[in-house]
Amino acid sequence: MENPPLHSQNDVASRIARQTLDRRSPDYTDEVRRLIDAGRTVMRRCGTDSRPRVADIVAEADLSNEGFYRHFASKDALVAAILDDGTERLLGYLAHQMAKEETAEGRVRRWVEGILSQAADEESAATTLAVLWNAASLGQTMGVSHTSTSARLATLLRQPLVDLHGVDPGLDAELVAHAVVGRLNDLLWGRQTPTPAETDRVVSFCLTACAPRG
Repeated sequence: MENPPLHSQNDVASRIARQTLDRRSPDYTDEVRRLIDAGRTVMRRCGTDSRPRVADIVAEADLSNEGFYRHFASKDALVAAILDDGTERLLGYLAHQMAKEETAEGRVRRWVEGILSQAADEESAATTLAVLWNAASLGQTMGVSHTSTSARLATLLRQPLVDLHGVDPGLDAELVAHAVVGRLNDLLWGRQTPTPAETDRVVSFCLTACAPRG
């Protein structure tokens, strides 16, 4: 049998080496999840009156300081991860809700309702507000901002708007998302829940703001 090309040998060797390394490396996924969940719990407990300490978070997670700093360089890094995790959860929830609708307008409504619903449940609202309050100072140090969160949520809004209007909404979708997330912040800080009339108005705003300009 002829020897296989050298690059094929290298590919096999690299794959086996990676598999060996993976088997030897501990899986820290559980530790990271425990720290994220613990951080969220402690933030909700502290509310907007005080910021949690690393000691409080590791105690809640039943881990050590060594376990914390194995994954996060600072408490700010954990706060950024919690904000990112919350955004991912919201994106998944919105996508699931929007998939239930057959019409583009129905998907836009589900998108609006899903975002504003974060202020409807008392416990969820308290948790979201506490996380946002802790994350308020991360913009310069960690590259996290209200705008970046809005831009990620806007990705789900683009296709329904294309289906409705026949053109890509472009920046308009991000501007609308920024406005809706801003309204959510107002509701959270005001300890208010969105009314059906307000939700209708926000849906109408989204549809109108992103309509083509003739």
